[in-house]
Formats: sequence, structure tokens, C-alpha cells
Amino acid sequence: MTSPLAAPVHDRGITTLTLDSPANRNALSARLVGALSTALEACAADDAVRAVVLTHTGNTFCAGADLAAPPDPHALVALMRQIVALPKPVVARVTGHVRAGGLGLLGACDISAAGPEASFALTESRLGLAPAVISLPLLPRTDPRAAARYHLTGERFDAAEAARIGLITLAAEEVDKGLAPVLDGLRKASPQGLAASKELVTATVLESFDQHAEDLIARSAALFASAEAREGMTAFLERRDPAWEL
Repeated sequence: MTSPLAAPVHDRGITTLTLDSPANRNALSARLVGALSTALEACAADDAVRAVVLTHTGNTFCAGADLAAPPDPHALVALMRQIVALPKPVVARVTGHVRAGGLGLLGACDISAAGPEASFALTESRLGLAPAVISLPLLPRTDPRAAARYHLTGERFDAAEAARIGLITLAAEEVDKGLAPVLDGLRKASPQGLAASKELVTATVLESFDQHAEDLIARSAALFASAEAREGMTAFLERRDPAWEL
């Protein structure tokens, strides 16, 4: 069975980890969550790694949770917290679609860039669910009014709007060109300086995890077990409107 994560690529202190599970549009399966966590551990322990770039194959960065093989909620929360707490910057490179739980992965990254092909949506409310555990990295970093709109409506938005509301760092016509000065800056910074600076800017996000993770995991589990969520997920898989749609 092939790994859902491509082999790491190293270039002058930058290690690129690529989500590579095209069959399910890089959805967050138990296998992908485990493989990414292991790869991040290796990056953290490697003195040759100055920063990590997280990117993807295909036209989707991450489609959200894999409904066929979902990760344990604690494992997903641990992965997002691992990205936030990693003593090295994690940079997201997005050239495709990001949905639901994929936004949690994106929100956990320190810096992110997306191109004109990217689109974003928090679709949970349309399935009878809520962006519960992924709100841990999203809410501290996203404009509150925009968060309310997109959490509630599930509307799709583009990279320019994602940058405006603080979901990503920058929108660029050419993502690699936009990220070039960012990666150059990370290569010029000292490992100690990066770790200490990251600790400062992630403190409130880590507080969110430590204070609210268990409650949100329980809330998410209750929603997934509900009749409305069963109807929402069944309608999604059957490509039909759910019973409540007006």
C-alpha cells in the first residue's frame, strides 16, 4: 500500500512534505494523519531542517476528514497542535482546493500562500456538523466577522479573501514566486531565533488547544453521532440535497 505522503524533499534547509493521496483528494484519513505526524517528528529532530513546507499533489490541498477512514479525533487534534508547537516554522503551499478539516491543517501552519486556483470552504454546517476541533487554530487567527460568516454559511471563497481574513498569509499569482522571499528569510534566521520567535506568535493558539480541545472533541463526537449528521453525510455520499435544505 502506497504512503499517502510523498518522500520528503530537502533543499537548502527546507524540507517539503507533500500530501499525495489523490484517490480521496488528500482527505485526512487515519493513515495520512499518522504519516504526517511521523514526518514532522523527523523534521523536528533533524538539525539540517530549518523549516518545513507542506504542499500537495493534484488539484486539492485537503478535502477534509476522510469519511470512509476517519482519524481518531484526538489524533487529528494532536497533529494540528504538533504543527503549531513544532520548533521550526511550517509553511503551507496551496495551489488547489481546501475544504472543512483541511482548513484546520492550513490554520495550524505558521505561514501560508495560495494561488488563483485555490478555493476554501468550511462545509461542516451543510452536513449537520460544525468546524469544532479545527476551530482551535482557526479562530485565534481569523477575522471574527469573517469566521462567523464562513463557519455558518459554508460559502466558498478564494485566495484573496482567505488572505484578507487572516486564514492565509498571502495570495499570489505564482505561489512559488510569492514564497521565495519567505523561504529566503527563514534560511537567514538562526534556528534558536526561529524557535523563540515562533513560541511568541503561537502562544495564544496553543492556549486555545490546551483550554478547549477536550470539550470540542466531545462536541464533535456528539455531532457525528446525531441523526442530522447521518442524513447530511448520507446525502453528500449519494450526491443529493439533505432533507433540511430549503
